[in-house]
Amino acid sequence: MDDIFEKRKKVIYDMMCDPQYVPMKEKELAILLQVPKEERASLRELLNALMLEGKIEVSKRGKYRKAQSAALIGTFVAHPKGFGFVEVEGRDEDIFVPETGTYGAMHRDTVQVALLPQSGGKRAEGVIIRILERGIRELVGTFQQSKNYGFVIPDNQRILCDIFIPKEKCKGAVNGHKVLVEITDYGTSGRNPEGRIKEIIGHKNDPGTDILSIVYGYELPLEFPERVLNQAEHIPEEISQGDCRGRLDLRDTRMVTIDGEDAKDLDDAVSLSFDGELYHLGVHIADVSNYVQENSALDREALKRGTSVYLVDRVIPMLPHRLSNGICSLNQGVDRLALSCLMEIDRKGNVVSHRIAETVIRVDRRMTYTAVSRILEEQDPEVIREYEELVPMFRQMAELSDILRRKRRKRGSIDFDFPETKMILDEKGKPVEIKPYDRNRATKIIEDFMLIANETVAEDFFWQQTPFVYRSHENPDPEKMQKLALFISNFGYGMKGIRDEVHPKEIQKLLGRIEGTPEEAMISRLTLRSMKQARYTTECTGHFGLAAKYYCHFTSPIRRYPDLQIHRIIKDVLRGRMKEEKRAHYEEILPKVAEQSSKCERTADEAEREVERLKKAEYMESRIGQIYEGVISGITSYGIYVELPNTVEGMIHVSNLYDDHYIYREESCDMVGMSTGKVYTLGEKVKIQVRDANKETRTVDFVFASEE
Repeated sequence: MDDIFEKRKKVIYDMMCDPQYVPMKEKELAILLQVPKEERASLRELLNALMLEGKIEVSKRGKYRKAQSAALIGTFVAHPKGFGFVEVEGRDEDIFVPETGTYGAMHRDTVQVALLPQSGGKRAEGVIIRILERGIRELVGTFQQSKNYGFVIPDNQRILCDIFIPKEKCKGAVNGHKVLVEITDYGTSGRNPEGRIKEIIGHKNDPGTDILSIVYGYELPLEFPERVLNQAEHIPEEISQGDCRGRLDLRDTRMVTIDGEDAKDLDDAVSLSFDGELYHLGVHIADVSNYVQENSALDREALKRGTSVYLVDRVIPMLPHRLSNGICSLNQGVDRLALSCLMEIDRKGNVVSHRIAETVIRVDRRMTYTAVSRILEEQDPEVIREYEELVPMFRQMAELSDILRRKRRKRGSIDFDFPETKMILDEKGKPVEIKPYDRNRATKIIEDFMLIANETVAEDFFWQQTPFVYRSHENPDPEKMQKLALFISNFGYGMKGIRDEVHPKEIQKLLGRIEGTPEEAMISRLTLRSMKQARYTTECTGHFGLAAKYYCHFTSPIRRYPDLQIHRIIKDVLRGRMKEEKRAHYEEILPKVAEQSSKCERTADEAEREVERLKKAEYMESRIGQIYEGVISGITSYGIYVELPNTVEGMIHVSNLYDDHYIYREESCDMVGMSTGKVYTLGEKVKIQVRDANKETRTVDFVFASEE
């Protein structure tokens, strides 16, 4: 069948390559090729396949011809202002598409884009000539009722048109309802898309509907299928003697978990001793793979979800709570199955030997970041007395953490220390307090120990040449680094060796030089944006940000699927089951696992950011008119960004700078008044007044306090 398909493709392509061929529409081609009406769909399939290969193209008038321009296939990313970009896999720079060249494409559509001639080093520009596949089939929005019909205003501002809903497909929705809409017709240039209400989420003013709307919008699965829950119910609540057979027994080894106060899924424990020469560090990870068998209903659902999603008012877990908070949680004083990475580390932070083993463990104490920090940083006598027998171990942990951090820093590891946000909501889901998340000594200890375990496991299995899933962070694109270097030169900074391949140490040095300067926040953000996104791969290409040759995710199988997957691989190796058939099996499935996990991670990150922006805007809605002191964190041609101490960022639009006509000076990245000569610069402390805030658009607007 495939041979016939390829032969038919060749016939069509050869015909279009003939100099006598005149471009024609699909219907005309069907008549010429004598394709019966009932087989027209197969002709369209042939044409689409040739376009995906870049061999043919279709004009704006719908006529097919041999590809003449540099046509590429990619994903359209719409901008709320009408224009957009096409992301092409394997291409570092997106293609800009002006509003007049979108061809009616909607956000996330797969499109064919024709490149326009470039001039003078400008970014690539193109026009969309074909929509190959629609990217959004369902969306969330606010329902507006009319007499004989309704329409939905999409929450996603990248969807630029409202969705028309016939009266019979409104499902009883009324004004203000947040709804899930299935698009049934994508419309034309003169006609809006049409859809049907699939589900009413709730009224926009009801508690929790706002976050629920984002959950639906990102298609995050709220409930587990019944089959998955039934399978979880059959998992025992305690381990048996049979489970312990053949495992290394570490129940007499002193170990602790260190997590946040409200954490319930405790999947990592640590142990440490020091013999005067070597630190004996144990990182013990819940053996989730013992309970989630490959290709079971639990496993398929976990792969589909890819990761747990942490929103401000809820967690959408990768695994049912019976596992994540039960048998797989390393709770204090109970026996648990684990996979342990046991390392011997010298005083310079080198792992001189290690062992990875299936173990049975028992956690001595469930510690919190706060308690450990009070022991190490505050020297709190009351807390020290409470955990007296563990205090020497915590102090050794702090020593080893410092050693490991210094070693990473020496090799060039990059640490972007952006403040994370902690939000406190009331019982109705309204934010009552927003503040920076406290990243203390205890959080750094756990971070350092997890990093060294991840590196050790990755290096071990790389040299075993076993099929594996790595966490890769590729080197930045030299062109983006050169643009960054040009920008920072305006502030007197430079980077060496960026023409071909920048070393992470150069980024680290830059971050060190800007630390504490007015421009620190902006340059740090621009530097981060200039780097590539970390992802999961089957090839060990290293981790640029950590300056690590070998890296994987081993430490969180409760909440990340790649960790669960590599636990299975590790156990197959430990048990001598990694034969040719098993290797071939993993080589077949792992690329899909890596791709799916990377995709789910990006979706989760976007949803988490969107919820945070929503709640920050809601928090400021009740504070309109109030005055705060903040720091100028960014300046663009259209306004000045100001960040408050609580991590809320808002913008003073250039039209709201009332005392003068201000222009943006790109070379110095500041804003200057044409008449007064007044200059606003990065890092400057300013007093602002909250002008407006809108949770629907997730925006916060400021004005300078003295100017209104």
